[in-house]
Amino acid sequence: MSKRVRVRAPELVGKGGWLNTGGKDLKLADFRGRVLILDFWTFCCINCLHVLDELRELEEKHRDTVVIVGVHSPKFAHEAEHQAVVDAVERYGVEHPVLDDPELTTWKQYAVRAWPTLVVIDPEGYVVAQHAGEGHAHAIERLVEELEAEHAAKGTLRRGDGPYVAPEPEPTVLRFPGKALALPSGNLLVSDTTRHQLVELAEDAETVVRRIGSGVRGCVDGSAEAAEFSEPQGLALLDEGAVVVADTVNHALRRVDLATGAVSTLAGTGRQWWQGSPTSGPALEVDLSSPWDVALFGGKVWIAMAGVHQLWAYDPVTETVGVVAGTTNEGLVDGPGPEAWFAQPSGLAATADRLWLADSETSALRWVDPDGSVHTAVGTGLFDFGHRDGAAGQALLQHPLGVTALPDGSVAVSDTYNHALRRFDPATGEVTTLATDLREPSDAVLVGDDVVVVESARHRLTRLRLPEEAVRVGSVAHRTQREATEVAPGAVRLDVIFQAPAGQKLDIRYGPSTRLLVSATPPGLLLAGEGAGTDLTRTVELDPAVTEGVLHVSAMAASCDDDPAEAYPACHVHQQDWGVPVRLTEGGADRLPLVLAGMDD
Repeated sequence: MSKRVRVRAPELVGKGGWLNTGGKDLKLADFRGRVLILDFWTFCCINCLHVLDELRELEEKHRDTVVIVGVHSPKFAHEAEHQAVVDAVERYGVEHPVLDDPELTTWKQYAVRAWPTLVVIDPEGYVVAQHAGEGHAHAIERLVEELEAEHAAKGTLRRGDGPYVAPEPEPTVLRFPGKALALPSGNLLVSDTTRHQLVELAEDAETVVRRIGSGVRGCVDGSAEAAEFSEPQGLALLDEGAVVVADTVNHALRRVDLATGAVSTLAGTGRQWWQGSPTSGPALEVDLSSPWDVALFGGKVWIAMAGVHQLWAYDPVTETVGVVAGTTNEGLVDGPGPEAWFAQPSGLAATADRLWLADSETSALRWVDPDGSVHTAVGTGLFDFGHRDGAAGQALLQHPLGVTALPDGSVAVSDTYNHALRRFDPATGEVTTLATDLREPSDAVLVGDDVVVVESARHRLTRLRLPEEAVRVGSVAHRTQREATEVAPGAVRLDVIFQAPAGQKLDIRYGPSTRLLVSATPPGLLLAGEGAGTDLTRTVELDPAVTEGVLHVSAMAASCDDDPAEAYPACHVHQQDWGVPVRLTEGGADRLPLVLAGMDD
């Protein structure tokens, strides 16, 4: 066994306190004798949600030796609210203790730079590994097995039940509903996301007509009673007799027969798409990644593929699926579809000549032309958000998840983290507020002269009469509350740390197995070093005249099991995007290390 770097783990501190512990406050010493995995996450982040799912099997398999602790570290202002964290922990089925750290105290102590980041602490309280991004579960399990053997031999491993205490279930009709759809019958279909079901409601938006899905997390086709979903979200009419469902955590599109309630799979394999996987082909043979919403536009089902920051489309005639816009890079870039950048597109609404989309992580409202070109109506990028009405160029949203086309050509935006319904009018270029005091609205649907809003965190649908005049609210603007890293002007070396997990090696059979992409906001921050390359180390030159900004760094590395006897070794992709706020200061650091996997020695 190779010698590991060991660093004493800092204490776990968070002003919001502990969740899922039955009211007990925990300290690092309470985990002594167990392998502790800290999951630094925030609930807006799709990559963080992927990691929650990656860890479920590890959590179950090593339940008597491993404790996972989520350290909730907010990006958006809303995510610093304690009740919002409580809601998110239930919404996403988090079955381990969570430390609510709204001031990023523990985040700073562990020098974390990205969501998600996993830190492994051995049974004696030492940090032995750090991994940023997703795709690391296999490597962490290998390390866990090594630590179990090592500390069992030393007598420092303690087995037994962990500190997780499940909260009491709430008896509501819906539980964190995601999206809604008006059916030809006049009823409403709702994705009851946390309960892994679809619920058909009568026209009053309250009376349950039927439930579709067993309520058990899974991916099973069959009758309405036997079928299984996993956190379904978006809904769209495929035709008069069928609905297509974005089955988000199953990475699939499902079809529901409205007459019988029978469920079948239209697209996806159940596996998550990774770099290098096919991006088009027969729909049931191509991997998808967290489809969040669907809409029929131009004869195809467009998919908000939140997991890879793209738009895909399913063709019901040829039964094929493929990418139509987005590069997988996260950000806000307009232009032809193949060149555009998105950030977790999460809501879609089609009109005759535009596909509107809520681009949640850039807090933006955007649209696609029939020719596939992408435009932005409201929003400036990953780090600016708030609640400000007025001209679209200076208006602000906060992590919107839904968009709804209105009869007059304007659109309503479910401005989720502002707890508001907003309106953008293309004719005037103005943004107004239609309603406030909603609770995490995630979608809205037109019903006659009313709009029915999915109040996700109030577990209900709320009917509103469309007001003739907008509600007036005070303007609030925010920026992401992360401390800037002080770096020197001029040459700075970017080092992405990647150490192939034990028993693996870099996969160089088909060329370089690593990729690094660097850009900046504002673009003028970088005088040299921008663009793509295969080396995980790069020297960039920062303009002394630009005093602060954000370095955007995207890294990928592929490793394969190193077993000469295996003709087709299993391979694994590790990837992460960082947005690092920097401040140029004389005497600042001339090296910026970013840990993808391993430890920065």
